[in-house]
Amino acid sequence: MDPNQAYNMCCKYQGKRVRINDNQGNLHVGTITRVDNRKVWIMPDNDFGGYGIGFWGFGPGFGYGIALGAITGIALAS
Repeated sequence: MDPNQAYNMCCKYQGKRVRINDNQGNLHVGTITRVDNRKVWIMPDNDFGGYGIGFWGFGPGFGYGIALGAITGIALAS
């Protein structure tokens, strides 16, 4: 998937629960919490009461980042 296309889809799905496939064959399921020009941030479903690994360490955070160039597919999750 083209990084620009991935960026646009991630912006469209921000705040929604998604399934993201990457070029390493990994499946990421969770809610998109943030999108920038290089990464999409996803809070996994198994977060700890809304807390996850944020940019500054543990605490309320954005989840973890996935490089837009590594994304091979995005779909809304049920």
